[in-house]
Amino acid sequence: MIKVGIIGGAGYTAGELIRLLLNHPDVELTFVNSSSNAGNRLSQVHEGLIGETDMVFTDRLPLDQIDVLFFCTAHGDTKKFLDQNELPENLKVIDLSMDYRLESEDNKFIYGLPELNRREICKSQYVANPGCFATAIQLALLPLAKNLMLNDDIYVTAVTGSTGAGVKPSATTHFSWRTDNLSIYKPFTHQHLPEIMQSLKHLQSSFSSKINFVPVRGDFARGIFATVIVKNAVEIDELYRIYRDYYAEDSFVHVVEESIDLKQVVNTNKCLINLVKNGDQLLIVSCIDNLLKGASGTAVHNMNLLFNLKETVGLKLKPSGF
Repeated sequence: MIKVGIIGGAGYTAGELIRLLLNHPDVELTFVNSSSNAGNRLSQVHEGLIGETDMVFTDRLPLDQIDVLFFCTAHGDTKKFLDQNELPENLKVIDLSMDYRLESEDNKFIYGLPELNRREICKSQYVANPGCFATAIQLALLPLAKNLMLNDDIYVTAVTGSTGAGVKPSATTHFSWRTDNLSIYKPFTHQHLPEIMQSLKHLQSSFSSKINFVPVRGDFARGIFATVIVKNAVEIDELYRIYRDYYAEDSFVHVVEESIDLKQVVNTNKCLINLVKNGDQLLIVSCIDNLLKGASGTAVHNMNLLFNLKETVGLKLKPSGF
């Protein structure tokens, strides 16, 4: 059994991660650390876990008792922790914050998008989980980058659910403001853009175009629905072949010719992709669950790769339906 610890266990992402790990056949959840909730049952914070576990949060960190450590901490806190604490030599780490997503000389983390870096993840010890918007947008564009087809500016609009803003209430997340409402935020400057650029350059070193990204707050709880427009003269049938070839060995990305919607992916680890051509304009539609494929589902996928398990173990989740 893989013994697992979690630091930062109170948020939405952590709640989904705990649920996945409790139901993973090869995992023993050893501890969930949360200093503000120490002594409380997990199910008192994550009420969906009622009847699933009697575990309590702890303020202890028995790192010598686990094989892999997940960080579900606020951005900046993982780096601070690693700078101040020495980890056991063979302990594997999966960080769900943005602290180590960008490459640098002193960064030993592998960028953890399996559809881009599967082989490197399998051989690594430290994995930086991708951002949720970054996951949806990269999966829409990676096949084009692989085939050196990104030579013009890219236009992206992506709508996200309120859980993407985290569990702490704010002016733009409470129900009376969010429901029956739409708004944009951080247009052209979103923090996930650098990691998207980094990945595309890995596949297409000549890539230097702009990504014009407009994030939108949606009036729903979970999911990301992204539309991406690029110039491309290739016929639609050939584009579908390129996309299917790229994702042929990937268990969670499905390229479909029918129109897609959020309800097909919410509560799953899937990404659905649909292509539409109009002259030389290519529309790529990509949708995921922001808490699963955009966060905790990919984190468990990365854990499976780190420990040489079948990548779908613990992740065969069904959509909620209607």
